[in-house]
Amino acid sequence: MSELATYRDYLDHYRSTLLRQAEGLTPEQLAARSVPPSDLSIGGLVRHMARVEHYWFRMVLDEHLDEERLDSDDPTGGFHRIEPTQASVDEALARFQEWRAYADGTLDRLAGADLGELRTDRHGETAPIRDVLVHMVEEYARHCGHADLLREVLDGTTGL
Repeated sequence: MSELATYRDYLDHYRSTLLRQAEGLTPEQLAARSVPPSDLSIGGLVRHMARVEHYWFRMVLDEHLDEERLDSDDPTGGFHRIEPTQASVDEALARFQEWRAYADGTLDRLAGADLGELRTDRHGETAPIRDVLVHMVEEYARHCGHADLLREVLDGTTGL
C-alpha cells in the first residue's frame, strides 16, 4: 500500500467513525454540550471537521489561501454553529459531506505527487504535504475520541 493510500485509509476510517457517533441521535442530542464545563457537542464536531477539511484540503493543499475560512466569524472554529434543530443538523452534515468529497478529490489529484512538496498555510508557515495529511489524521483521531465520550454521556453507547 502506498503512503498516500495509508493516509486515505486512516482518514476514511475516522470520518466514518465520526458519522457513526452522530447516527441515531436527535438534533437536541447532537447539539447537547454534554461534558461541563466544555461546550463540545457531536454536531459541533461534525461542523468543525467540515471547516478543517475546507481549510487544509482546499486552502492549503490546493493553494486557495485567498478564500475566507468557513465559519471565519466564529472564534470556536464552528463548534458553536450547531443548533438543536433538524435544519441545523442537516446543514452541518451536508457541509461535512461536501468538504469530505472535495478532500477526496484533492487526494485523487495527489496520486503520484511528491508528498515532501511544501505547502504554505495562512500564517506563512510551510510544511510538506505528508505533514498536512498526518495532521488531518491526528485531528480526526482526537475529535473522534471526544465524540466517543460525548456519545457515551448521551445514551451509553460506546465503541462506535
